Amino acid sequence: MDIDKFLGNAKDTLTVRRVFGEPYEKDGVTVIPAARVAGGGGAGSGQDEKGPQGEGGGFGMNATPAGAFVIRGGEVRWRPAVDPNRVFTVTAAVVIAVVLTRGWVLSRLAKAGRTGDQRCE
Repeated sequence: MDIDKFLGNAKDTLTVRRVFGEPYEKDGVTVIPAARVAGGGGAGSGQDEKGPQGEGGGFGMNATPAGAFVIRGGEVRWRPAVDPNRVFTVTAAVVIAVVLTRGWVLSRLAKAGRTGDQRCE
């Protein structure tokens, strides 16, 4: 395995073209898509008294849409992308927290001898 070739491939993978897509224009509006990009990799080799015994490496990358820059009439605006998976996850977490907390609060009130049905006279 050639480490320089490996690093060159990794460098080519994480270019600005992975972050910003090709701009396109229609009806006087220019749109430049953007993404969040993260990557990492590693390589190594091993040897013993007989010499080199093995080498290897790997590289991974993740890209998710972030949004787009919209240029209209000389004005630039950022339009964020909406991730439906993230919206669902956050909503589900909030609902679960409310359900679990409500039961705990009601049990604490019952132990204290105060329920929501009692009225002050």
